Amino acid sequence: MSSDSNSIVALKYFLDPGYIFVPKKPTIVSMVLGSCVSVCLYDAKRKAGGINHFQFPHTNERQNATARYGNVATITLIRMMLNDGSKRKHLEAQILGGANHPDICNKNIGRQNIMIARKILAKERISIVSEDVGGERGRKVVFNTHTNEMAVIKVEKLRSADWYPYENDR
Repeated sequence: MSSDSNSIVALKYFLDPGYIFVPKKPTIVSMVLGSCVSVCLYDAKRKAGGINHFQFPHTNERQNATARYGNVATITLIRMMLNDGSKRKHLEAQILGGANHPDICNKNIGRQNIMIARKILAKERISIVSEDVGGERGRKVVFNTHTNEMAVIKVEKLRSADWYPYENDR
């Protein structure tokens, strides 16, 4: 984004697995997804978005109820957006990730992650406007929380060096 007086300068943030991010200012959020899934929520009226990044579909154990699990991460993201001033009727969702590489894992955790995200969003009556899910390739994702614009690059291998300059500048 340009920094002239008529535009909004966005911050940059790299979202690791097991985290939820609902920024107060426009932010360009980047992440790397394999079998992990990310739910991006956007409130077009407020021009504000939030995002999660979870590794596993579900936990029922209170002591494990962290954002590493899709049921916890997605419900918490919705609550954070509502607590931040969004109205449920103005929220829309995008779902990303959930790849499955059979040589790495014989259980299709990616598919389970996708299903839990869809199930919770349906239960919460939040429409899914876009999905880029499944397959065998990882994804590099960049999400603009102010405009709801998304860039998804599918890759054979996920490398940390691909994220320069974000690697040491979070």
